[in-house]
Formats: sequence, structure tokens, C-alpha cells
Amino acid sequence: MKQIAVIGSGSWGCALAVLLAEKGYEVRLWSFFEEESAALERDRENKACLPGVKFPNNIVCSPDLEYCIKGSEAVISSVPSKGVRSTAQKMKAYLDVEKQIVVSVSKGLEADSFMRLSEVLKAEIPGLRIAALSGPSHAEEVAKNMPTTIVAAAEDISVAEYVQDLFMTDSFRVYKNTDIAGVEYGGALKNIIALCAGISDGAGFGDNAKAALMTRGIAEISRLGVALGAKAETFSGLSGIGDLIVTCTSMHSRNRRAGILIGQGIKVEDALAEVKMVVEGVPATLAAYHLARQQEIEMPIVEQAYRVLFEGESPVKAVSGLMLRDRKHE
Repeated sequence: MKQIAVIGSGSWGCALAVLLAEKGYEVRLWSFFEEESAALERDRENKACLPGVKFPNNIVCSPDLEYCIKGSEAVISSVPSKGVRSTAQKMKAYLDVEKQIVVSVSKGLEADSFMRLSEVLKAEIPGLRIAALSGPSHAEEVAKNMPTTIVAAAEDISVAEYVQDLFMTDSFRVYKNTDIAGVEYGGALKNIIALCAGISDGAGFGDNAKAALMTRGIAEISRLGVALGAKAETFSGLSGIGDLIVTCTSMHSRNRRAGILIGQGIKVEDALAEVKMVVEGVPATLAAYHLARQQEIEMPIVEQAYRVLFEGESPVKAVSGLMLRDRKHE
């Protein structure tokens, strides 16, 4: 039985661990916290993030990073963006870059450097063969084998094909792509628009407003992504418009849920605390705001999101700022 390591035991890491275990792999699921790892091993489920989804017997939960990585054919990186660099620094001692492939499945940007997460991993682990897995994929649905379609991207097409084969099941369809930049930017930046869609809902605006946010949002994401080296067509695919649709319209989306609370007038920090899970749209907004300024890219939705999240602007005033902009050509 081939062994796979899943580094990070949040809802997405656990869902993918279950998927891989059900395919017959021996999965070693790592958690940063010893007490959390012990609870996962004892309860055989993540009661906090993915209640009711039982772990198959071939998932072993451990806080020992060396134990999880050594002997694994592939290593799935599923830690939040803020922990990717520090975790990569620890992983480096145990990874065999000649034999093991790393798959980044987190959707975010590093807040300080504004780097994509595969870039962070490669910076800390030279010679790494890496892919990104992204697309419209709520953990709650994947863990229940509900039909899901996603994309595996890597600069080396053979790596993307390996990841495609690794994850593909009769309910989890995986496409391949060589535009890893576009796939990662789509997965990270759509969280900003999902936050804004939630804010719009929470503030009591209608479907028209949300449709406008989604449509103009994908235009902004594409502009920035292309300026940073991605392909425009990637944003019309699963990791772009596909992921945008699902995160802007579903209550599974923690970004939308946080946005709803903010739109209702709850302070940003209190909204994030109430969601109780990582809301990647917040650091992504910070990164996108500064990247847009560096690249001289116009991103009015991102700019207003930044003002709401980091400058205390009211959502109503932010929407007014969008609506009263100078006339434009679509």
C-alpha cells in the first residue's frame, strides 16, 4: 500500500485524507498541535471542522512531521497561508526532492511577501517538484463523495499528470494545467470577492449587486493575474470563475460567512472569531491591494475591500464608492 502524507488537519486536509484513504492509500495526517492530533486519532473524525465524516482505518494521525513525511510518495501541503513558510522550513529536513512530489492545496497568498504558496515552498525547499490543486471544492462535499471537478497545475506536465492520477475518483474529477500561477492566483484572489459577496448579502443588498461583484471581480482578478505572469484563459476555468461562483454563493464558504457578519455591522476581528476557521480572503486582500499598486493595475473592488477590512470603512460607503466611480467601458 502506497503512503501519502497530508500536512495540515483542517477541513480540507481531512477531506483529502479521507478521499486518498478510500482510494487505498495509507495516509499519515499531520497536525501542528499534539492534543488535536490525539483527538483526531481517538475520535476518528475532525469534530470541529468536518463533523460526521469518519476516518477510514488507513489514516494515521500524528504530530510527528518526520514520521508522516518519510516513506511517503507524495506530500500534500494543506496548512493556512500564514503557516506555509514555517512548516516548509521544518519539512525540508525530511523531504527527498528527487523522489517525492509536494502538492499545495491551500488557497492563499503569503501576507508579507505576497508570494504564491508554491513559490514559498520552493523558496524554502530548493529543487522541489510541486503542483497546485485548486478549484470549486468545498471540503464538506468532497468528504461525502459528492461530484466535484478540480484542476492540478504544475510547470512540468508530468507532475500535473501524477497529481491528476493520485486524486482522480469516480466522484472527484481532476483536469491538468501547466499555468500554476493562474491556478494559484485564481484560488487565492476569489476569496476576496467571496468576502465582498458576503458583505453585500449581510448589508441587505440584492442579487443584482452580487452578480455585479462576481462579474467585475473576475475581471479584476484576471487583470492582476495576467500582469503577474498568468494566462488569461485560466481565469475562465475551474480555478477562476468556477471557484468564484461556489465561494460567492454557498454558506459552506467561510469567506462569504465572514463577509455576511461584517456586512451586518460586526467588527472584522469579531466576525473572524465567530467563523472559527481561517478566512484567507483577509490576507489575500492585503496582498492583492499592494500587488495592484505595484503593478499599477486598477482593482476598485479590492481597493474598497481593503478599506473595509483594514481602514474601518463602512460597507455602505464602500459600495457607494464603487457605484459613483467615473463612467467606464466594459
